[in-house]
Amino acid sequence: MMLITGGARSGKSRLAERLAQRENGPVLYIATSRVTDPEMAARVAEHRQQRPGHWLTWEGYRDCDQAILNHRGQVSAVLLECVTTLITNLLFDLAGDTPAEQMDFAAIEQHIAQQIDRLLAACAAASCPVILVTNELGMGIVPENLLARQFRDIAGRVNQRLAAAATDVWLVVCGIPVHIKGHDPIGVA
Repeated sequence: MMLITGGARSGKSRLAERLAQRENGPVLYIATSRVTDPEMAARVAEHRQQRPGHWLTWEGYRDCDQAILNHRGQVSAVLLECVTTLITNLLFDLAGDTPAEQMDFAAIEQHIAQQIDRLLAACAAASCPVILVTNELGMGIVPENLLARQFRDIAGRVNQRLAAAATDVWLVVCGIPVHIKGHDPIGVA
């Protein structure tokens, strides 16, 4: 499993797609976004057009492990874009309209951790490389509101777990991939 992290618009997706294309075969692209407004619809449409036509797309953020396991042996790589969006969607599914001050963040994080456990198990059982894209959120100022702070903390802990399990970890800064864990067997850096 490979993990690619970095800031917004840093070039993470471009690197992930380049790594997946090097596998020379069909790629399962797991898209975790939900279209909630016209801007998001435009972003999703842009991503769809950028992907090669022979790639398979699975859209969802719950039970991503099943998508990976159901395509085992059928694809040459899996690319999940993105873990941060997956966490966001799970958090809001669980919290609903509850005000942040009343949310049970421990229970929410436990549920998210269960999804991540299953995702990690599926990555380990996959018969091909799995590439996970996530955002590095902890490099800015401490958010002013409770929900943003809790989200940042949950995402940071998830990223640590994913990085610990990954064989390779990349940090993308200003479009430049920096290989921070593992070895670079394909010469991207």
